[in-house]
Amino acid sequence: MTTSQTQTHNRTARIDPSAAPPPLWDRRFTLYFTARTVSLFGDAMMPVATALAVGALYGVSGVGLVLGTWTGTFVLLVLFGGVLADRFGARRMMVGADLVRVLTQGVLAAAFFAGPPPFWLLVTMAALAGAAVAMFLPGVNGMVPLVAREPQRANATLKVADALAHLLGPALAGTLIALTSAGTVYAIDAGTFLLSALCLALIRLAPAGVPTDTPVGADSSARTGSSLRRDLRQGWQEFRARTWMWAVILIWVVYGVLVFGPLVPLSSTLVGARLGPNAYGLAVSFLGVGTVVGGLLALRLRPARPLAAGAAAMALYTVLPLCVALDAGLPVLLAGHVLGGGAMAFWSVMWATSVQTHTPPAVLNRVTAYEQAGSVSGIALGQILAGPATALASPGRLLLVSAGVCLAGCVALFATREIRTLRRAAPADGGRPGAPGTPDGEPPGTG
Repeated sequence: MTTSQTQTHNRTARIDPSAAPPPLWDRRFTLYFTARTVSLFGDAMMPVATALAVGALYGVSGVGLVLGTWTGTFVLLVLFGGVLADRFGARRMMVGADLVRVLTQGVLAAAFFAGPPPFWLLVTMAALAGAAVAMFLPGVNGMVPLVAREPQRANATLKVADALAHLLGPALAGTLIALTSAGTVYAIDAGTFLLSALCLALIRLAPAGVPTDTPVGADSSARTGSSLRRDLRQGWQEFRARTWMWAVILIWVVYGVLVFGPLVPLSSTLVGARLGPNAYGLAVSFLGVGTVVGGLLALRLRPARPLAAGAAAMALYTVLPLCVALDAGLPVLLAGHVLGGGAMAFWSVMWATSVQTHTPPAVLNRVTAYEQAGSVSGIALGQILAGPATALASPGRLLLVSAGVCLAGCVALFATREIRTLRRAAPADGGRPGAPGTPDGEPPGTG
């Protein structure tokens, strides 16, 4: 960086040139962090609430269909969410999505308070909520570079908040369902989305050369009159150009079908029947403990090859389905969830930071939508098939398959050269991630 560029960066950042690292907790990141934290806390209660409340009424197949409807709707619409986020701004789409989820969760809260809700209502609200999330999540990746100068620190901090939410949320959900009803959990979730929408609405984004409230590249399509098809094609081209990215997503599709998708329906059935519903809520909370540990490690460690380090961590995730399948005692079960949560948290930070720092900001939301659609599509299929699969094999045997697939996936991650050798991108353009160029001199998208 030249002297003039350094001076410009310092004036823009409004920090002392000797300050290292740049401050994280300014007004924008604080508001964004608050918005994500409160909604993550509400969301952390939902798997337990769905598994226990819906499972008590409609069984494992009911839980799988509700979760699968939510996930399937998300997969169908997330690509359009990425285009709209690039056109109109991620923040605006996220606020609108939060308000829709206030409605869906509020309706479900009222339904549970009134009595057992009909299955069609559960499925309908799951579909609407999944559509809202499809409009929300593509902007999450795109917002981080706009509210934080160091994306890995920001991602790790958000992951710790996610971990704390998963530590407290499931246990609270189990307690509230035992003491009151599922309606209380859904009402709290609606409130978290309302607070999230308020915090996001208060964020003001003003990158250099771009009007306030409009992320970099967010409205370029609208200004140039680009068609929806062209926007989708451009996002696909950027996604396809990165071998490391689509290779990971292919592996994650398999993970979704055989590991992540069946995990909640199958483990909630096994653990709940053997140790009781409170034990399952406690196990999910300990998953949050592990996520805290993984997020804190990601705050401190900066591996030169982040995806290789993340793949090594993911090998520990194998312990989670394995200990459930083997009917481990409560202490071993909780330890397995800690290891699984830590592994997934560390991988998630390495992955999110790699996507954000190796993708041009103007197409980041669309590329994020493609990688999310691919990775989540497998989860939807796995959730839907979890119930029917129990007619072919016991839940314990199915989770043994999950453990084997998880370990095989880690081997595949290491075996793929582009994943194994991807290097950490150094901050460029005054600390803004996503600037052209990578540390090894190759432009983004060369794979």
